[in-house]
Amino acid sequence: MQVLQVQLEIRPDPAEVGRARRWARSRLAGSGIGADESLAETLILLVSELVTNAVVHTGCPAVLRLSLPGTAAETATVRLEVADRSAQAPVPRWADGEATGGRGLALVDGLADRWGWSCEGTGKRIWCELDRCPEAGPATPACTGRTPTYDGLAYEAV
Repeated sequence: MQVLQVQLEIRPDPAEVGRARRWARSRLAGSGIGADESLAETLILLVSELVTNAVVHTGCPAVLRLSLPGTAAETATVRLEVADRSAQAPVPRWADGEATGGRGLALVDGLADRWGWSCEGTGKRIWCELDRCPEAGPATPACTGRTPTYDGLAYEAV
């Protein structure tokens, strides 16, 4: 299967989050992922979360990368990465019901099939993957077997 890899440079400006969402939507069109697929909306939400984290928490420029199927395949893995120049590790926070922030990595953990981060030069790369599966129907079971990861280690949610 052919994989299309594209990237967008992000300035440390909150307005970049909207630009990143629009850019990601436009890239989905050529990958065979329909705008009405739940995968598309989930991917756009994850782009928002990871780009927001990079812009708000690092104050550094970043690079958004997408690895998309090059054709309309029934099954594929979509990979989203945000690399920034901050060596500060991502720290999942637990936000209470009144907090207006602090839920980004929890959303990534809940929505992505896999995610993690790694050091990259003087900065880091945060990534997540979504599996595109055939639509569930009577003869086609939904994808299962999600194993959440953090820093490359698998764990079970309790």
